[in-house]
Amino acid sequence: MPTLEHIRAGAQAKARLHQPKHLSFARREDPEIAPPADAVGLAAGGASATIASEGLEAPEGVEQRVTPLELFFDLVFVFAITQVTGFVSARPSWTRLVEGLAILAVLWFAWSGYAWLGNTANTDEGLVRVILLAAMAAMLIASLAVPHAFGKDGLIFGIAYFVIRALHIGCYAALARARNDPSLAAVVWRLGSTMLTAAALLVLGGALSGAPRAVCWAAALLLDYGGLVARGVEGWRLEPSHFAERHSAVIIIALGESIVSLGVGAGGVSLDAGLIVGALFGIATAAALWWAYFDVVSIVAERRLRRASPRDQVLIARDSYTYLHLPMLAGIIVFAIGVKRTLLHEDAHLQLVPAAALCGGVALYLLALSAFKRRNIGSFNRPRLVVAAILACLIPAATAVAALIALGLVTVIACSLIAFEVFHYAAARDRIRHGG
Repeated sequence: MPTLEHIRAGAQAKARLHQPKHLSFARREDPEIAPPADAVGLAAGGASATIASEGLEAPEGVEQRVTPLELFFDLVFVFAITQVTGFVSARPSWTRLVEGLAILAVLWFAWSGYAWLGNTANTDEGLVRVILLAAMAAMLIASLAVPHAFGKDGLIFGIAYFVIRALHIGCYAALARARNDPSLAAVVWRLGSTMLTAAALLVLGGALSGAPRAVCWAAALLLDYGGLVARGVEGWRLEPSHFAERHSAVIIIALGESIVSLGVGAGGVSLDAGLIVGALFGIATAAALWWAYFDVVSIVAERRLRRASPRDQVLIARDSYTYLHLPMLAGIIVFAIGVKRTLLHEDAHLQLVPAAALCGGVALYLLALSAFKRRNIGSFNRPRLVVAAILACLIPAATAVAALIALGLVTVIACSLIAFEVFHYAAARDRIRHGG
């Protein structure tokens, strides 16, 4: 005869079996954004709205984390970064460097859009999962077109980018409809009016050549980045810990590309003492860049983001993360280009563009970190500004000495900065990291 425990277990299993399937539009830790299904149904006036709202329930008290699918999505972005690095380093020139940075800015804005989407919707299930996987496919095609995005594959790049954007805006529109959320629908309209127009300009640019193509790219970038400011942040929402974690992960991705560049630069070169020293210099500089972000800066930034009011959270996220993480990313990638060229010609003198990449990449990264601190805390990091200026002044000297010596100088300067900060700000650092 079944016991009371058996009856309860059976009832629970049956309840689980009949639970509604998730549309994966719920933010998991913000139940106010995901009203009960019956309330949505009544507001919409019928059973169809109730069905559409199934899966909007969000478990309370659960902190949103970066999902495996988001990390999977980032792998395609890693390949895109690798393509940009390879494109510029293959034949370094000022034109290629500018084109590479333009491509990076476009791809970054696409990645950032999906970071915001993942912050709003559950990317693990249902429709959002499918859209994210489809966007990965489009991102892969765009990445494959990177080496000739300003040439024969410009149209392919533009079309792939338009698909990435259309899927992004379309997912937001479906999310707003499922939640019956007019404020989110207004956000979608504002975003789509600039982002889809910018993407269409890249398609047009892909069909053109020369100056008209460059004008289309410049206009697209202006629309994308200017549109966020011009259209305002009314109706935006944010889960701060997830957003900060997402951007910390992308810094790791960029630093990983610098390590990959070390390996690629060393490929096909005999493993002698010079190469070993160059590789050690490269990894030491990458470690200094990691330390500069993760030791204190990322911790303080996330806490500031958490404690801000909802509107200020969105403004900080837009300025500090969507905008200011781009020059951080660009600095790391430009440095990776310089490292790659250095290891290929360690005994020769660097040409001006690789020397500017080697020194200027680290300088740009430090400038962006100082601006990041200014936006979050209200003051610049003066030692980092000084070191950035020193690195910029080092560029001419880097063309007059062996490439390995130039890399060594960059490494010494970057590591000296970290050592200075560790000892000079020891007490503040201890309070921030350990609550001492």
